[in-house]
Amino acid sequence: MSAQTGTVRLLPWPGPEGNPCYLLGDGTGYVSRVADNVECVQLGMADELLDHAADMLADRKVTLAQLRFLTARMAEALRDVRRIAESRGARLPAPAYEGLDESDGPESGA
Repeated sequence: MSAQTGTVRLLPWPGPEGNPCYLLGDGTGYVSRVADNVECVQLGMADELLDHAADMLADRKVTLAQLRFLTARMAEALRDVRRIAESRGARLPAPAYEGLDESDGPESGA
């Protein structure tokens, strides 16, 4: 897609019925800023959840119900982080060496 018409962005929340939700634009509009803020919150929540998980796993008195709840929240956070990674990865420019055969890549020392 050309720079004049914008790019497609996978948003950090699902659409109706859990389907992926996309935004077409140049990345500077209101919805893009909201999406950036939601991503920031989601990543922060995932970080806090990791800290909480470490604390719970160190506690010998944690119950099965608490671990099940933690696991459910971690699955939600992982789903959010995966969606963010897919969205950001899709918006990265193509590598300059794309299209070269493997022997010409940066790992080959060529």
